[in-house]
Amino acid sequence: MQEIPVYLFTGFLEAGKTRFIRGTLEDPRFNEGERTLLLLCEEGEEELDPELPYMENIFIETMENESDLTPKVLQYLVNKHTATRVIIEYNGMWQLGSLFMNMPKNWAVYQEFMFADAGTLLSYNANMRGLVVDKLSSCDVVIFNRFTDELDKMDFHKLVRGVSRRANIAYEFENGDVEYDDIEDPLPFDMEAPVIEIADDDYALWYRDLSEEPKKYQGKTVKLKGQAMTNARIAPGNFAFGRRVMTCCEADIQFASLLAQSSKEQAPKNGGWYQLTCRIEIKFHKLYGRKGPVLAVLEMKEAEAPQQEVATFF
Repeated sequence: MQEIPVYLFTGFLEAGKTRFIRGTLEDPRFNEGERTLLLLCEEGEEELDPELPYMENIFIETMENESDLTPKVLQYLVNKHTATRVIIEYNGMWQLGSLFMNMPKNWAVYQEFMFADAGTLLSYNANMRGLVVDKLSSCDVVIFNRFTDELDKMDFHKLVRGVSRRANIAYEFENGDVEYDDIEDPLPFDMEAPVIEIADDDYALWYRDLSEEPKKYQGKTVKLKGQAMTNARIAPGNFAFGRRVMTCCEADIQFASLLAQSSKEQAPKNGGWYQLTCRIEIKFHKLYGRKGPVLAVLEMKEAEAPQQEVATFF
């Protein structure tokens, strides 16, 4: 089955998504006449004119309800227009999981952009933190529109980096000038040390960095504190090692763990806290269903729980 590229534009109402999509479709380097399904998931002030010449092979469909995002409906719309790619202007009030879990198997997100009005985003973050985090978590680029000299870039930089280290950040000023974020954001641990020591306060940052760039950790030795969780259904000596992590609020606390492997004699107590020294191996394991980080235990000692048991990014 042919892969369908998906270009995803997220953000809240009046954040500049439609304007950017229009500019993208006007660009002949992007739009060479491919049959494109354009899914509009919200109605903003700006509109796309289907009568314009560059819209000839752009087929607009409106999604009024989050529940309409089903594999059957999405596949039907692609087939209806024999589209070879998809552009989605996503509703800022809908969770991205509704889309990702229901995309047809041959759909692949090629690029994901998040747009935000710099004048209102900090207020959105204060009042709807979960929705902001949802949009920042997987995007490739964050574009802060309507930026002004009175605004502090560091506030926006910290907001993004509290969720994602890989997203690029751009600030678009009202006169059309664009500046790219160049604030250095070094990791709080030494990647070149013979043993990389992860402080209790840095677990969430380390876990996210490992998840985003696992290859750079291949063969590295790491020392950190965490909780061991055993399961009778997996082989003795294999256990989940990690900590509970809060991204935005108490409702989203999850046990962020990795598969650890030790000898049967070293097998930890279920729920116990340990100081672990391990070598990281990026390899396939059936528990992941793909390649992922496996912690090969070199040394394991019982330890006291951290002063703050739930790890955060702040």
